[in-house]
Amino acid sequence: MSGAGSPGDGADGTAAPFPIPDELRIDTAVARRVIGAFIRGQLAQAGFDRAVLGLSGGIDSALVAYLAAEAIGADRLLCVLMPYRTSSPASVADADDVVRRLGCARDLVEITGMVDAYFGEDGRAGAAGPEGSSASQLRRGNLMARMRMAVLYDRSVTWGGLVVGTGNKTEALIGYTTLFGDSACAFAPIGDLYKSQVRQLAAEMGVPDPILRKAPSADLWPGQTDESEAGFSYPELDRLLHAMIDRRRTREELVAAGFAADLVARVERMVATSEFKRQMPPVAKLGPRTAGVDYLYPRRRPGSARP
Repeated sequence: MSGAGSPGDGADGTAAPFPIPDELRIDTAVARRVIGAFIRGQLAQAGFDRAVLGLSGGIDSALVAYLAAEAIGADRLLCVLMPYRTSSPASVADADDVVRRLGCARDLVEITGMVDAYFGEDGRAGAAGPEGSSASQLRRGNLMARMRMAVLYDRSVTWGGLVVGTGNKTEALIGYTTLFGDSACAFAPIGDLYKSQVRQLAAEMGVPDPILRKAPSADLWPGQTDESEAGFSYPELDRLLHAMIDRRRTREELVAAGFAADLVARVERMVATSEFKRQMPPVAKLGPRTAGVDYLYPRRRPGSARP
């Protein structure tokens, strides 16, 4: 495949330790300005001036933390660390490094008790019953993601801020996200950035080098990485998605451009079958004006300002 790109430049001008496809390179100054204005606008529209996000120690949440702190000030940002007992200690250490560098508020909430109370542990049945002990890693991982979001929305009440999403465009398109888990949020600052673009912007903003270099992982079980689980690299996937979605190339054109036919077919299926994750639940329309369908207002309509 041609056009795989070359390493990007970090904030200090050195080569970043990952490839950035040439066609996906962005003007980081413009992206930074637009996303910063978006964060401030979304908060103001909803009547908030604070934000809360889940900080995993990975590049996506680290970048969003940097963007939010720059947009509204670190004193208005709460980062919540939510490890499970099998989470990598390095993840917590990397997240704490981000908090230290930014100077924002930090909260640590262990989700082990919540998850184990449902699935059980050490031979003891949990709320899921005896079959919970044999739950797959995927099922456990989905519950972890949803427990974390439950914590974030609870902390959003005590902190008085909106929950900021940390998902990127690549994950959203292929469905690599948990519905009502990591996909739940008030707004998504990097939702239109492919993973390669996240890496480029993170390097520009000075996200710590260990976070830039680590293999992307949801840290749902020991040794799990996004790329090994999915079976393809992010630069390759991003190039394909960019051509398929943004440039609207047909399957025949994609194959002619050098993408493997089986990869194109597989990614097409992933995008199609995960469409339900990218939309609000359908409503059975009965009345003349249905909420969310043809009864639509801006998120902050007249008279809705918070006291």
